[in-house]
Amino acid sequence: MTRLQPLPLQELRLLSEGRSWTVEQPIAGLASLTPVRGLVRALHHGTVLEVEGTAETIITLCCDRCLQTYNHVLATKARELLEIKVAGPEEEEVLFAAEDPVECLDPGGSFDPERWLFEQLSLQLPLVNRCGPDCPGPPLPTGDAGGEGGGDPRWAALRSLR
Repeated sequence: MTRLQPLPLQELRLLSEGRSWTVEQPIAGLASLTPVRGLVRALHHGTVLEVEGTAETIITLCCDRCLQTYNHVLATKARELLEIKVAGPEEEEVLFAAEDPVECLDPGGSFDPERWLFEQLSLQLPLVNRCGPDCPGPPLPTGDAGGEGGGDPRWAALRSLR
């Protein structure tokens, strides 16, 4: 299986059915336990590049509450319209009423499916990392650590200021 490589937009423009990539590889910048598996499809519409894909992998996160590591399934199913700057008056503008393109590509540039997948998977990372509903919380202190009979050990430095 070949690795994902950027594809020039001019070459993609010539493909009437667009281009599809089957993905089963690590993605640069994403520390995952398993290869990213999925499918990406890009279709050139003149002034818009329509990209859609699905992908899944497993990553290791650190719980914000108990500080233990845990495995998390990271998955995405995305569709995006990327605007291509108009190269000249001969370009026919394609209008998509449902969505507005949010990113602008240079018509002489390339589309990088690996970077696109990285961005889509990164958007699915949880804002708060919790290992699960049975999270034990912070570890309980052993003994009389601060002279006050316990408490969360992460606050020990602040207690010492009293």
